[in-house]
Amino acid sequence: MSTENLEQAIALTKKFTSKPSNENLLKLYGLYKQATIGDNEEERPGGFDFKAAAKYNSWLSFKGKSKEEAKQEYIELVELLSKSHL
Repeated sequence: MSTENLEQAIALTKKFTSKPSNENLLKLYGLYKQATIGDNEEERPGGFDFKAAAKYNSWLSFKGKSKEEAKQEYIELVELLSKSHL
């Protein structure tokens, strides 16, 4: 897989035959958002929306990481996960 090709990595996740752990899913989400949008500047979700809060915090944890670094880490994580989820 080309290190520049985020789309290929995203497509590969759709072929997983088993679901990665919630921890890995959140990491994928955070890296994807950082790679495609950059730093999280959105408002923190309120109330009892724990799923949205977890996603928000995951993305926030990559603050300051360049889009290129986040893209590379996303691709590497997908390649690692594909060994046990394809």
